[in-house]
Amino acid sequence: MLGIIIGVGAVITMVALGEGAQRQVEERIQRMGTDVLTIRPERARRGGVAQGDSRLYISDAEALRDELAGELTVAPQNSSRMQISLLRWNTSEDVLGTWPEFAEIYSLGIEYGRFFNEAEVQGRRRVGVVGFSIPAELNTPAPLLVGRDIRIGGQSFEVIGVLAEKGEMGFIRPDDTVYVPSSTAQYRLFGGRDRLQAIVAKVNAGPEGMDAAFDLIDPILRREHRVLAGGDVDYQIRNPTDLLESFQETSQTFTFLLAGIAGVSLLVGGIGIMNIMLVSVTERTREIGVRKALGATRMNILFQFITEALVLCVLGGALGVLAGVGGAQIASDMAAWDTVVSPGAIVVALFFSAGIGLFFGIWPAQRAAKLDPIVALRYE
Repeated sequence: MLGIIIGVGAVITMVALGEGAQRQVEERIQRMGTDVLTIRPERARRGGVAQGDSRLYISDAEALRDELAGELTVAPQNSSRMQISLLRWNTSEDVLGTWPEFAEIYSLGIEYGRFFNEAEVQGRRRVGVVGFSIPAELNTPAPLLVGRDIRIGGQSFEVIGVLAEKGEMGFIRPDDTVYVPSSTAQYRLFGGRDRLQAIVAKVNAGPEGMDAAFDLIDPILRREHRVLAGGDVDYQIRNPTDLLESFQETSQTFTFLLAGIAGVSLLVGGIGIMNIMLVSVTERTREIGVRKALGATRMNILFQFITEALVLCVLGGALGVLAGVGGAQIASDMAAWDTVVSPGAIVVALFFSAGIGLFFGIWPAQRAAKLDPIVALRYE
């Protein structure tokens, strides 16, 4: 039974870890928004060789905003890790230059104060909105931080808002980021550089309008980058839905691999039960002879030993389920891993363990059923 217990427990624990990891990434991608396209610079390739330079400019974001105002909500994204300080407390965090639309695109809630507006972007105002965890890093309560000046990269900025807690969103960590107007970041923090790391665009029609939005964005960026129709572009438009589907396929393959490796323990346990049952047949030869002499048929003996094998495997499977659920809970509590115990995995593991008992119990049962009662009574 020990082999079955270990095998079933390992299968359930491994599947729980795989399902938990998959759900965690799915939640992060969902928080990023399944209706948000991300445009990033990517060097054009010819014959597998990168050609020239790759850049996105603030003018690209402005062209998309002006020409697709009813279709998309657009915001540029340019960030750098910088020193943030208040009095004697300081921390190193990402500073992201963007437009007010960024908060709408990613549904960033404001807990205290407000987000900066278009007038502050146009005026290159030194104002900033800090993520949820920044006040704690600066040893200042969030309500008291609003209205105070902090130093970003050695320059003074007024804190006008503190975001509500958001959690991680893929590659973005809103809680650990300071947001400033894109123009302020460009001219006061990033040395006048107008190149962008990315442009994010929320499709107003929802996830079902992603393909149509791609067809609208592509010709505008080709025009801005002077790329002819059919030519190699120097940017990439990423759809989070494609990323999610790709990850789900990879995660399922990985989960099946883990379950397959753990399933080897089940086979080892089944072979162990077969061996024990063969030994049991040898040790109980006289008992089998007596039963046959008293009228037991071959089916009676066969059913007896198959039942014993099934009971061993199903009982081992049930204990293995408890061990697997417990192992998943321990991994969740001690290692802070997300685990999801799947009812389907429990059912499959129990049926698989019963199948192993049936499969590996048939041969010992047949050997017992075929024993000649006279020879069995003479044994020992």
